[in-house]
Amino acid sequence: MDVGEATAPVVAVVGVVGTLLSALLTQRAADRSRRREQERAEEVRERRRHAQELRACYVALNTCARQYLAALTDHMHALGREEELPAARQRLTEARDQYRDVYAEAQMRMPDRVLGLAGGLSHYLGAVYGMIRRLDDGTPRAGDSPAAVRENIDELWGRLRGMRREMRSQLGGFRADSGR
Repeated sequence: MDVGEATAPVVAVVGVVGTLLSALLTQRAADRSRRREQERAEEVRERRRHAQELRACYVALNTCARQYLAALTDHMHALGREEELPAARQRLTEARDQYRDVYAEAQMRMPDRVLGLAGGLSHYLGAVYGMIRRLDDGTPRAGDSPAAVRENIDELWGRLRGMRREMRSQLGGFRADSGR
């Protein structure tokens, strides 16, 4: 057997093996590309889900804070009008309890920057709540007065606006507030 006769089968085998390997390598590359695309799509879905959960958390916290502030304001106006106080007390208690529940959940989800603002707001809400309750109970401390409560409630609305701006900024939907 001479070299020419042996070369033809070797070339044929190499050609077949090369063809089979190229198909296999092409398939593996396509599989890898498909997996990467699926991973990217899953990451996008996960980011979207996280943003939706954070948005829902922010909406709930904003809503509850507004209700709590409204209940504080209503209770303040009800002081001195005995017939309105029981309903105002009930609403304030419910609003406070709801806010505390939502705030507790929000603490586990919010980024530190928003959490700092929410913590300040929560502390201030508690201080105004205490002031109103002491006025209602007839045991005010130095500095507790209806005028001080109104001033603090105005400050709370400002803090809530600031927190809401930061929340919107975190979600990527920041637009400058026009006024209140």
